[in-house]
Amino acid sequence: MTAPTRRLASGPGGRLAWPIAALAAVALALLVLPLLSLVLRAPWADLPRLLARESVLQALVLSFGTALAATAVCLVLGVPLATALARASGWPTLARRLLRAAVTVPLVLPPVVGGIALLQLLGRRGVVGGLLDDWFGIAVPFTTGAVVIAQVFVAMPFLVFAVEGALRTADRRTELAAATLGASRWQVFRHVTLPLVAPGVAAGAVLCFSRALGEFGATITFAGSLPGVTRTLPIASYLAMQSDPDEAIALALLLLAVSITVLVGLRDRWLPGVRG
Repeated sequence: MTAPTRRLASGPGGRLAWPIAALAAVALALLVLPLLSLVLRAPWADLPRLLARESVLQALVLSFGTALAATAVCLVLGVPLATALARASGWPTLARRLLRAAVTVPLVLPPVVGGIALLQLLGRRGVVGGLLDDWFGIAVPFTTGAVVIAQVFVAMPFLVFAVEGALRTADRRTELAAATLGASRWQVFRHVTLPLVAPGVAAGAVLCFSRALGEFGATITFAGSLPGVTRTLPIASYLAMQSDPDEAIALALLLLAVSITVLVGLRDRWLPGVRG
């Protein structure tokens, strides 16, 4: 084996070509330096006082409450949707593609556009919202419920794709055995399929919660920024930058801590090569 061949065959531990290494270093700097700057500029001495403010506590309680509610809704609706995606092999090709596109669009759509779309659906003059207002006197926008709906819209795809992946890799022989023994499809799903993919459901729920907690664009467009009603942590952080940068940094650190906690909790599923 020649020397160049040995270098190429040396595997992951081999050296990178210097242009690749240089560009990788620039990319890593773009990802890490902003977060490092946030940590370095944080008012650590005043952090307890800043996080104890009433406005911050209101935003914190609201954010965690709505994110938990959104995650619950995503679990109830998203797991069946993920099952439809994973078991759609017998569907027409066009139907499968349209279904996957419908789930994927919220991932790539600017959140503000999602908020505008929700307004057109559920606003006072929206397709459905107008009927709700006229018939029942229910106004959805600019309420805590609107926050939950906006979070569900942007976060559900994370749960759906996590659960779909778990369903596709699950061993279906147990399901087939249960069906052979006379279990109905619903019984197979409840007692066999769900336990098999429980780790995937849990991982998807955590990702869903994290995305809902950090949602900004669709929320401020559809639900506004009412203190104690719709002003979540990301919105409060954005508004604080205009009047109290230290409070904004404190809120940003709080959200960063949640994100890191999620990453550490899911490292064995999404980063199998990383061990604590």
